[in-house]
Amino acid sequence: MDKKVRVRFAPSPTGGLHLGGVRTALFNYLFAKKNNGTFVLRVEDTDQNRFVEGAEQYIVNCLDWCGITPDESPNSPSAYGPYRQSERKPSYRKFAEQLISDGYAYYAFDTPEDLDAKRKEIPNFQYGQATRMQMRNSLTLTISEVEELLAAKTPHVIRIKVPTDEIVHFNDLIRGDVSFETSLVDDKVLLKADGMPTYHLAVVVDDKAMEISHAFRGEEWLPSAPVHILLWKYLGWEAEMPAWAHLPLILKPDGHGKLSKRDGDRLGFPVYAMNWTDPKTGDVTKGFKEMGFMPEAFINMLALLGWNDGTDQELFSLKELEEKFSIERISKAGAKFDFEKAKWYNHEWIKSQGAARLATSVKVELQKVGIEINDDAYLNTVIDLIKDRCTLLPDFVAQSSYFFTSPSEYDVNSVKPKWTAEKADFFNAFADGLALTDAGSAEAAFKALAEEKGFKPGELMLPFRIMLVGGKFGPGVFEIAVLLGLTETKTRIAKAIAVFNG
Repeated sequence: MDKKVRVRFAPSPTGGLHLGGVRTALFNYLFAKKNNGTFVLRVEDTDQNRFVEGAEQYIVNCLDWCGITPDESPNSPSAYGPYRQSERKPSYRKFAEQLISDGYAYYAFDTPEDLDAKRKEIPNFQYGQATRMQMRNSLTLTISEVEELLAAKTPHVIRIKVPTDEIVHFNDLIRGDVSFETSLVDDKVLLKADGMPTYHLAVVVDDKAMEISHAFRGEEWLPSAPVHILLWKYLGWEAEMPAWAHLPLILKPDGHGKLSKRDGDRLGFPVYAMNWTDPKTGDVTKGFKEMGFMPEAFINMLALLGWNDGTDQELFSLKELEEKFSIERISKAGAKFDFEKAKWYNHEWIKSQGAARLATSVKVELQKVGIEINDDAYLNTVIDLIKDRCTLLPDFVAQSSYFFTSPSEYDVNSVKPKWTAEKADFFNAFADGLALTDAGSAEAAFKALAEEKGFKPGELMLPFRIMLVGGKFGPGVFEIAVLLGLTETKTRIAKAIAVFNG
């Protein structure tokens, strides 16, 4: 690659971080790592009306949880800062004024009422080539009128003057040659009345200032591309323009349209990386982290929404993704989100991890139900025994809580219909002679006693499991008994017999 790779993830701090945004950050990160480049977080906070307190830190926390921490950011600045657009405000007007001087932009003094009236007059009104000469701007006013309005600090915006009947085209790293007819492009606002730039001007000025080499962003930004291409050209920076890559959309599960928060609410799955609490309403939108996803699984799942390495491999560590990622393998087509598949990734990652990696998260889940862990070695043994049965981290509670507290409730209905005094005698006798040196010998003793008492072992296994666990689940019942230990196993047998006899 000829020039040093510098990529940026540039979210707006307006709320929760959608998984599509995290995927954009991930692809930026992977491309940077693959090419010994720099991954930059730039906060695009120019829309002060939509700015939400706490959203920037939330974005930082999400990236940290995912393990894709930026090399440069507001928290980790370098010579290319500042990294918040609001702190770069003085730099934008200079370039907007330059565009006016060079004939590529103009002042527009139209009031909100003027624009509303025009929208009522013209269906699907667009401020552009067909209408700009009907409006109140520096193209229709005299120079002296414009100077008077500016001197009086009359509210105004600066708009790009999109050329008539030209073709703007560029090479997209995913889509190949992409072209636009300028007659279909409106005169976007570049600088707002409050002096803040719009995305269109800021993204160009900042990418130039930060020497961004490659720009990855969602497909929804494609319609804005001609404006940005023109700005790079008009500002005289065309040779320094980054290479563009517009990522495919993440689609609803049925494949019809872009996945939204409403879809998640409707279908019962998260679309945000982490819980987002609206500071105004206090409403909490659930995230993948709090639902019980491991960051490794979340990242793995996201990477394969629109990318693959050309093989059948589905499980990738972040390190493997860094090594194998390539733009050439990104699909043009949208990727359908499948929550069941997302859970499959999490299940596979849980199964593949050692107990030590899972222990901290499992402790947190157990603490939520009042179970404090004092013996880490015991916890690790429990985790290794049950992790194959867990899809989400909260599953460890149901699958392991009986190792730490005796069942308070029993699935009595599964035992009572076939419960007899003879079975009670069997379990009393089994408890009296129990040794529990290991699972194999305990099972052998159980079966031998069953035969001696005239029972088939199978008809006693379920009551024994429910005695120890409370329900019809869990790993091998004799493995459970060995872990619980002799005293606890005997205690639980006696307690359950009393319940079943009652």
